[in-house]
Amino acid sequence: MTQMHATVESALDPRTDALAGDWLSLPETAERLGIKTNRMKQLISERKLLAVRRAGEPMVPAAFIKDGQVIKGLSGTLTVLSDAGYSDVETVRWLFTADDTLPGTPVDALTENRGTEVRRRAQALAF
Repeated sequence: MTQMHATVESALDPRTDALAGDWLSLPETAERLGIKTNRMKQLISERKLLAVRRAGEPMVPAAFIKDGQVIKGLSGTLTVLSDAGYSDVETVRWLFTADDTLPGTPVDALTENRGTEVRRRAQALAF
């Protein structure tokens, strides 16, 4: 599985697209974060933020941005999932799929500052 670093390589499937809900273009994401697009692309290459191709364009799930910042715990979770062999699209799917043990979705738990619980579940995927 190829991982996205400097560029967005993963193409989104309709199921994952629907799970994630609202999406932001790279310029929209940069605007919400109050940074330049080049800095936002650096966040993606450093795996502090994730973008996938949607209709041919790199897009970021809107839920990854809250109050002008990347949600706390997203970067560490992206690293754990990448280390577990998840592609970018698989990562988005996992983050937006309900988990009764959390409860809710992992991205909801991150938004609610429950990142430790999310990473614990993500680490279990590697085994």
